[in-house]
Amino acid sequence: MALLFLLLQIPATAVLLSRLLKGPSRHPPLEPTLATPDLLGSVSVVVPTLNEADRISPCLDGLSRQSYEVREVIVVDSNSQDGTPDLVKAAQKNDPRFRLMTDDPLPTGWVGRPWALHNGFLHSSEHSEWFLGMDADTQPHPGLVASLVKTAQTEGYDLLSLSPQFILKSPGECWLQPALLMTLLYRFESAGVDSSVAERVMANGQCFLCRRAVLAQVGGYSSAKSSFCDDVTLARNISSQGFRVGFLDGAKVFKVRMYEGAVQTWQEWGRSLDLKDASSPAALWWDLWLLFAVQALPLPIVLSYLLFLPSTPSPFLLALLGLNVFLLVVRFALLLAIAPSYDRSQARGGWLFWLSPFADPLAVLRIFLSAFRTPTQWRGRQYGHPS
Repeated sequence: MALLFLLLQIPATAVLLSRLLKGPSRHPPLEPTLATPDLLGSVSVVVPTLNEADRISPCLDGLSRQSYEVREVIVVDSNSQDGTPDLVKAAQKNDPRFRLMTDDPLPTGWVGRPWALHNGFLHSSEHSEWFLGMDADTQPHPGLVASLVKTAQTEGYDLLSLSPQFILKSPGECWLQPALLMTLLYRFESAGVDSSVAERVMANGQCFLCRRAVLAQVGGYSSAKSSFCDDVTLARNISSQGFRVGFLDGAKVFKVRMYEGAVQTWQEWGRSLDLKDASSPAALWWDLWLLFAVQALPLPIVLSYLLFLPSTPSPFLLALLGLNVFLLVVRFALLLAIAPSYDRSQARGGWLFWLSPFADPLAVLRIFLSAFRTPTQWRGRQYGHPS
């Protein structure tokens, strides 16, 4: 049994280390940047909304504090019933760049978020060089948009998205959310390391900048219309056509408050983290094997050894123990690397962040569960039956 586990885990460990060793040479986190005259009116921002009244105000305020590089902010609302449109109209009184529109009824085959973004793209100004999709739960810092555009121009990106700084508040999410985030870090290159393979490209729709001409060339969001991870699907489609796609660290330029508590984090975020809509079946199975081998197994294997303490362990068993202790050390060390990606200043039980490796088996279980089910409900919308 020990030999079988070793045969399963050793190749996966080699894959993991090959990715993690690129971390020290990654692109540094973006810093807020002042706009320059050449950026005047170059960006159209689109924010899709559906019942976001409880969390959209920081987003609207943050976007209003961006400078003259932002030509317009189009909020595409999907018939919210909680007063979201009223908040947008109030922001419009103070900043004429804001514009509220309601998208058409959702067509068959479309998911709500890409449909709203597609409508916003179609109604955005053709004079803007860049399209920026942002979620209503983001909190942009001043200088975010200028930093994004200047980085894209300097580095030659056609599409550039950012990872955020996550705001944690409850003890449960301080423990679970980092474990779920780690499933992404284990499967893909870290933010700031460009992938040379289109199918392994990562993206984040919370802050998603793309050249308008490129987005027009691929038909807007139509190629990702049925995807519950439309950001990654669209980024991989664009990368496969030869355009340069980047995914960088944006923890210093915007924050996000995604979900309230561990239960909502498990239910909502866990539905899309498998990324099956953007992956081939072979790539999905590869990722599941990797997560099972290097994230789910180490803790149970080490605890099982400590619990049973065999009197005469075989060489294979000792090798297995050594490998999994090493994987746990790597996992705990990675907490230092991802700590800047979290704002725990308002958190109760923030110290549980440092115990998040104990949630790893649960996080991997969530990926397995979502990998074999299609969501039937998303942000209040119903979508057919699970497959």
